[in-house]
Amino acid sequence: MKTTKNALTVALAAGGMMLLASAAMAAGADLGNAAKQETNWHAIVMFVIFVGLTLGITYWAAGRTKTAADFYAAGGGITGFQNGLAIAGDYMSAASFLGISALVYGSGYDGLIFSVGWLVGWPIILFLIAERLRNLGKYTFADVASYRLGRTPVRTFAATGSLIVVIFYLIGQMVGAGQLIKLLFGMDYVYAVMIVGALMMVYVTFGGMVATTWVQIIKACLLLGGATFIAFGVMSKFGFSFEALFAKGVEVHPKHGAIMAPGALVTNPLDAISLGLALMFGTAGLPHILMRFFTVPDAKEARKSVFYATGFIGYFYILTFIIGFGAITMVGTNPDYLVSGLGSGLKGGNNMAAVWLAHAIGGDLFLGFISAVAFATILAVVSGLTLAGASAISHDLYASVIMHGQATEGREVNVSKIASICLGVIAVLLGLIFEKQNVAFIVALTFSVAASANFPVLVLSMFWGGLTTRGAILGGYIGLLMSVIMVVLSKAVWVQSFGFSDALFPYAYPAVFSIPSAFFFSWLFSVLDNSPRAAEERAAYEAQSIRSETGLGAEGASGH
Repeated sequence: MKTTKNALTVALAAGGMMLLASAAMAAGADLGNAAKQETNWHAIVMFVIFVGLTLGITYWAAGRTKTAADFYAAGGGITGFQNGLAIAGDYMSAASFLGISALVYGSGYDGLIFSVGWLVGWPIILFLIAERLRNLGKYTFADVASYRLGRTPVRTFAATGSLIVVIFYLIGQMVGAGQLIKLLFGMDYVYAVMIVGALMMVYVTFGGMVATTWVQIIKACLLLGGATFIAFGVMSKFGFSFEALFAKGVEVHPKHGAIMAPGALVTNPLDAISLGLALMFGTAGLPHILMRFFTVPDAKEARKSVFYATGFIGYFYILTFIIGFGAITMVGTNPDYLVSGLGSGLKGGNNMAAVWLAHAIGGDLFLGFISAVAFATILAVVSGLTLAGASAISHDLYASVIMHGQATEGREVNVSKIASICLGVIAVLLGLIFEKQNVAFIVALTFSVAASANFPVLVLSMFWGGLTTRGAILGGYIGLLMSVIMVVLSKAVWVQSFGFSDALFPYAYPAVFSIPSAFFFSWLFSVLDNSPRAAEERAAYEAQSIRSETGLGAEGASGH
C-alpha cells in the first residue's frame, strides 16, 4: 500500500505540473497561431480546479480500493440513486453534450434521432437486462455470457467484443476532449489529446471503480445544472416559447425550413432503420454501462439505477435539443463569434456549438464553467470505458482464460492497471487519427458494433435455453466481424478518415445487416450442435434461470 501511495503522489504531482505547463502553453499560444482562441483565464482556472478536485477524489479512492471487488465494482456498496446518477454520467458523454447539440445546430430536427434512439434503449435494459445481469454476474457481462457455457471460448469472445466497443467509443470521447481543450487553452490538438489520455490513466490506475463512480456522479450533477442554465437562458430570450425559438431558427439557418424536416442526416431508409436498431440495442451491449450494475448490492437497487438513470438522461436529451437550436439563433449568425474564432458559423465544424452558446449566454465565466464541465464529462466517460476495457483484459482474459481462475486478486488488479495504461496510449493515437469526425456519429458507429456483437449473445444466454457455446461463439463473431468490417469500409472511415475516394460499403450503419446475422447464426449453430457438451449446456439453463430470479450469485459457471 505504501508503494501505491508513493506512486499516486508522484502521479498527482505530475498531473499538477502538466496543468501548469498547459496554462503556460495557453498563455503563449496566440504568438504562434493567430487562429487559435485567445486565452480565457476564467476557463483555465475552473478547469484546473475541477481536475484538482477529481485528482483528490482519486487519492481518497486509492485508500479504499483494497480488493478486486473494490477495483472493479466499488465493493458493491453504491446505492441505486447514486448508481443512477453515475450511469447518467457515463451515458451523458461528449457525444451527447457536444455531438447531439452540434448535429441539431447543423441539421436541425434530424439531430433528435440520436437523442430518441439512445434514450429508448433504457427500457430494454430495465425490463430485460438489469435484474438478471446483477444476479448472474460478478464484475463483467462475460460472467453472465459464460455462466453455463464454455468459459474459455465465451470469455475470449466477450473480452474481444468489449475491447473493440471500448476502443471505438474512446475515439469519440478523445476527439471531443481534444477539440475542447484546443478551444479552451489555445494549444495544439495533439497536446490536448495527450493531456486527456494521461489524466485518464491516473484516475483508473489508482482509483478504480470507486474514483470513477464519484467523478461520474459529480460530473452528472454539474452537467445537468449547466445544461439547465443554458436551456433556461435560451428560452428566456424567446419568452419561453418553443414556437418562437424554432421560428427564429428557421429564419436564420442557411437551410431555413428544411431544418424542421427529417432526412438531412439520414437520407436512406435502410440507414434510418439501421441507425435506430443500433442506438436502441447498442446500449445493452456497452461494457462500461453493464459493469455499473455490479456496483450495487442487489437486483432491486439495479432496477432503481435504471429508473433514475432513464429520468436523468431523458431530461438531459431534451435540453440538448434546446441547446442546439439556441446555438443556431445566438451563435451561428453572430459576427462576434465568427471574428473572434469562438465559432466557425453554421457551415463550418461545429462540435463546440454548446460551448459557444454558453459564452453567448454567460460570458467568459460561464464559458469557463461549461468547458470544465464538458471536460469532466469526457474524463468520467473515458475513465469508465478504460476500466471496462482493462477489466475485460485482466478479469476475463488473464484471470479466467489464461490462469484458469488461479490468479491472485492482487496480480489480477495489477494486470488491469497495466492494461489501463496501454488502452490510454491507444486512445490517444486513435483520437489523433479521427480528429475531424463528429463525435456523435463516431459513437453511433460504436453502438452498431455493441448491438451486433455483445447484445445478441448476452440476451440469448439469459433467455434461450437452446444456446450452446458453439452457437454463441460463431454467431457472436459473425456479428462482430460484420459490424467492424462494414464500419471500416463505410464512407465515415474509409473515405473521410483514411482518405480513399469511394466507400466499399454503401451504407452509413451496418446494424440492419449485422444484428439479424448474429441472432440467426447463433440460433443456427446452436440447433445444429448435437455434442454431449451442448446437451449439458441446455440442461444447465434451468439452474441458471433459478439463480437469475433468486439472486444466489454467479459462482456456478460451467468452467468448460
